[in-house]
Amino acid sequence: MFLDPYLSGDADAPRISAAQGNAFAKDIAGDFNPIHDADNPRFCVPGDLLFALVLTQFGLSSRMEFHFSGMVGADVPQRIDSSDEQVLVRDESGKTCLTVTRAGASTRDPDLIESLVRRYVAFSGHNFPHFLVPLMQRHGVMINTERPLVIYERMAFELSSLDRPLDGLELVDSTLDVAGRRGDARLRFDLTSNSERIGEGTKKLVLSSLRPLDQAALDGLVARYHGWAAAHRGKAGG
Repeated sequence: MFLDPYLSGDADAPRISAAQGNAFAKDIAGDFNPIHDADNPRFCVPGDLLFALVLTQFGLSSRMEFHFSGMVGADVPQRIDSSDEQVLVRDESGKTCLTVTRAGASTRDPDLIESLVRRYVAFSGHNFPHFLVPLMQRHGVMINTERPLVIYERMAFELSSLDRPLDGLELVDSTLDVAGRRGDARLRFDLTSNSERIGEGTKKLVLSSLRPLDQAALDGLVARYHGWAAAHRGKAGG
């Protein structure tokens, strides 16, 4: 299974080390947020890795919604309970960090699941700066560039076919609703196979501590982000 290098423990109590979470974020998702750095004392497991874990262990349904309600630290055993309609991921204290609802036809086809996971997490990992920066500029706001906080709250998708591997995922619309210092960003995307649209989805992110746009400060954050990405590629190439 392609996800094996990023998991420890067993199927009943999977764990994710800081090194595994860091490798998935950078090598699979292309996400260089320092909160996923293995040596970050505030490290948290990428939400997209939990998304991938659920799909690979419990299968893909034609309609699914993922609601993230807490962050997962390194090496914390996860207890996963599943039914026909729901999957719950809890930490060792019993706190739920991910609730998944599902409906419709389902499959455990590993090729289809891997194709969806790889394309979605690559899209998701590029939310900043590719999609969020233009949204903030359009609305004249920005996050705190010294302590940036963007929370991955939920995503959902619906597929009309479960027998064709996906070969494309494209952003089709993005919005930002600003209420004081909070912003709700919604990204809508299409899923395709052989250039034919076979599904659609949405992702919601919460932007905290919004303030008036300072373009120079935002440019500085984007430059730092690209610097983190370049540093990782330099290590990987070396």
